[in-house]
Amino acid sequence: MTEHPQLYLEDFEELADVAPEHVQLECVDGQLRTKHPLSVEDFEELERRAPETVRLEYVNGKLEVKAMADGNHSCIFMWLLRQCLQQRPDLNLYPGSGIKTEAYRRGRARVDGTLAPRLHFKGHGEWSAPDGLLMAVEITSRDPATNGRARVDKPIGYAEADIPVYLLIDRDNSTTIVYSEPKDGRYQQALPRSWGATVELPFPVTIALNTEKLKDYAD
Repeated sequence: MTEHPQLYLEDFEELADVAPEHVQLECVDGQLRTKHPLSVEDFEELERRAPETVRLEYVNGKLEVKAMADGNHSCIFMWLLRQCLQQRPDLNLYPGSGIKTEAYRRGRARVDGTLAPRLHFKGHGEWSAPDGLLMAVEITSRDPATNGRARVDKPIGYAEADIPVYLLIDRDNSTTIVYSEPKDGRYQQALPRSWGATVELPFPVTIALNTEKLKDYAD
């Protein structure tokens, strides 16, 4: 497996040039860090100024860079999109939405996919409240830091935001994990299934995924 750096030097330099004056950035082994604690307000200002090549998140009080999607990542998203539209034509699977997460909505996640009613995001700004979302979806990328967030931090952040279902499509382990029943900041259920199995997404999603096709995107 090839591990890609989180942030290339030229992207870091461009980001550092546009950062608010009191936000001091560091880049260590391709990982983006801040010298001092970052408030969510400072994060939003930094994210607004960031170059198009850099996608930022604010997860568990830390500034993070979200890896760009590769070809298989995009194919997996489209596979999921088709199944959702076929079974729930009343809903849309929105790519790359900015969602307020975690306790008191102090996190900012750039979600791979959010399942919600049609026109749900009409009139919303850059970061939307989680109210009305049925499911959050993350597809792991070939980046160890991104994978750690998807498996550890984001299940907590999405549960604290009371998103009913979190679907993790884990490319490293060729599994899907369905998290459901958020309560007291944790999902009470976490059901892993190997690719090839039928995956039941519970209420309020109520979709059955045939994951056999995912085997084509194992790499």
